[in-house]
Amino acid sequence: MKKTIICFSTLFCSIISFAQKYEFQTIKDAEFSPVISQGATGTCWSFSTTSFLESEIYRTTGKKIDLSEMYNVKYTYLKKAENYVFRQGKAQFGEGGLSHDVINSAKIYGIATEEQYTGKLPNQEKHDHTKMVEELETIVKKAVADTPAKYPNWKQDYTAVLDKYMGDFSTDSNLSANNSFDQQKVVSEKKLSPIELLKSTKLNLDDYVTITSFTHEPVYSKFILNIPDNFANGSFYNLTLDEYIENIDNAIDKGFTLALDADVSETTFSGKNGIAVIPNDINDASIILTEIKPEKTITPEYRQSEFENFNTTDDHLMHIVGKAKDQKGNIYYKVKNSWGTKSGRDGFVYMSVPYMRLKSISVMLHKDGLLKKTKTALGI
Repeated sequence: MKKTIICFSTLFCSIISFAQKYEFQTIKDAEFSPVISQGATGTCWSFSTTSFLESEIYRTTGKKIDLSEMYNVKYTYLKKAENYVFRQGKAQFGEGGLSHDVINSAKIYGIATEEQYTGKLPNQEKHDHTKMVEELETIVKKAVADTPAKYPNWKQDYTAVLDKYMGDFSTDSNLSANNSFDQQKVVSEKKLSPIELLKSTKLNLDDYVTITSFTHEPVYSKFILNIPDNFANGSFYNLTLDEYIENIDNAIDKGFTLALDADVSETTFSGKNGIAVIPNDINDASIILTEIKPEKTITPEYRQSEFENFNTTDDHLMHIVGKAKDQKGNIYYKVKNSWGTKSGRDGFVYMSVPYMRLKSISVMLHKDGLLKKTKTALGI
């Protein structure tokens, strides 16, 4: 009887030690702004990149500035419309975008604070672009079908829809000067225009680069990645998979954050549980969301094949703000999401290294976050 008790006790202890729930210990945390929600919009690209820029401003100046996500969204929506119409409808039109879209917009139009421009109408609590996007799509499709020659006012109609749902820059007292929107003017003694605000942050937007890893392009080449949301034909620097991950780690270790483009369509990316992992055994796909299980080894060849067969897609952008480890020593990236604080672990997702190797499309970072050998090889 005593031996039986000992055996059951040993078995019980073995089960407990084997079935380990995730417990994360911080390795490195950078400064980041509070988690917020993108609402019913497809603008994760701006929420993630704006959060990234807020961290960059704090890193370089020590100042915490709450930037407007929707300021550059509105300008980018205008660019997307022109792209669709000028390409005669042979392009994607939708809410999606990438980090460089925010950078491209900011270079021209500057940046605004959330106080200056919310992108919401009075008394509107949450962002919701559902109806707006439907109306915008109707206009650009009509412009293509009729041709701009027969529909010369399509831009005015398009802008009117943006204004109807997102507010009009020219009538916003915080962004106007003498009732005329001018990025070069100081709006008031304490509030800077978008261009002046950008200058005050001392950010050099040319210092930001996007790195990736694919085998269909030469290593260390700069190329246009053909993915649906790259409507602006932004360029990416190509690295080996190992060097790609090494640079992500180097940036985090040096106190930088990164804007992340990744595939979150996997069942093992759980916004609910705040975990993103790649199980070695597909039968563990459910249990691995709550318990530590072995993960798959990700090779460059496997990453490439998953991309080429459309199992890896560019469907969500987030913000990498640190690293952590579980009780077994496995490393995870602490990723700030834009689905609100009720999602995941207080709004964060802990993404394993295998998931990053397989399902990340690219990351944007300051060039000084790169390894010295990588900067030399890329000539930057």
